[in-house]
Amino acid sequence: MNKRTIIAVLAVVLLAIVGYFVFKPTPAPEQPQQAESTAPAPAPEPAPAAQPEAQQQATTAEPSATQQAAKTPEGVIRIGVAAEPYPPFSEKDPSGNWVGFEMDLYRAVCEAQQLKCELVEVAWDGIIPALQEKKIDVIWSSMSITEERKQVIDFTDMYYDSANVLIGPKSDPAVPDVNNADSLKGKIIGVQTSTIHANFIQKYFGSTAEVKLYDTLDNALADLKAGRADYVSESSTSLAPFLEANTDFETKVTWPLDPIFGAGVGGGVRKDDTDLKAKLNAGIADVVKNGKYDEFMAKYPGLAEQIQKPQS
Repeated sequence: MNKRTIIAVLAVVLLAIVGYFVFKPTPAPEQPQQAESTAPAPAPEPAPAAQPEAQQQATTAEPSATQQAAKTPEGVIRIGVAAEPYPPFSEKDPSGNWVGFEMDLYRAVCEAQQLKCELVEVAWDGIIPALQEKKIDVIWSSMSITEERKQVIDFTDMYYDSANVLIGPKSDPAVPDVNNADSLKGKIIGVQTSTIHANFIQKYFGSTAEVKLYDTLDNALADLKAGRADYVSESSTSLAPFLEANTDFETKVTWPLDPIFGAGVGGGVRKDDTDLKAKLNAGIADVVKNGKYDEFMAKYPGLAEQIQKPQS
């Protein structure tokens, strides 16, 4: 192939290329594909805003006092008793039923006044807050009537009173003296927390002795028996069963009357529950007058000699 022929071929090819781009037909518009692939996906519903951790916990925690009150049938009086055993006033029998002098008494008081009552267990150190938060309506758990407590709650009339004592080993030679803090210097005195007994011991012996607080009286007595405490202070009625079962221990002293010990034991109520207070007072008086109070005391050996009943 000569040179002219090659040039002619190249010219033809060049013209063909130019012609293709110049005269190329316009393509038809591309058909839209299915909407699910081309249309934007619908915006998802906004997720709930994340709750702060404290708020999340609140939604799963136990119902509030108001919610709990709403669950209680209308007209039912919730009687609060400390969950810890306190014989002979309140404790559970082998079947899990609450028994004791105070249990007999509250049922008789409710019956006398035709009140519908139900028992609610509350830890002792939270029993006043439970009343204030309306989780219970009455504290019926050997709570002493004191001026300090009367600043935050009200009380029914006294329904029993008892002496307050200190117990310890018979072998212990110390002579406790409320007017001489050094009489128990270096000793360990066990008391249940948040009680008048704890306040009394702290006031008169806290500067020289170790005041050891316990969540329950049973735990204090267990340490006394094991030698981890030298004494325990409580009411004589509450300590009587221990002394009967443990003859190596005795009452070391009966404390003199003191404002700290208050004005006996009464039912705790909210300050604005005046109608309920009046009904409970009337019920206590009814039970004393009709003789049931004496019947209840007789069920528990020695109790009649250890407590003072209300005047009829």
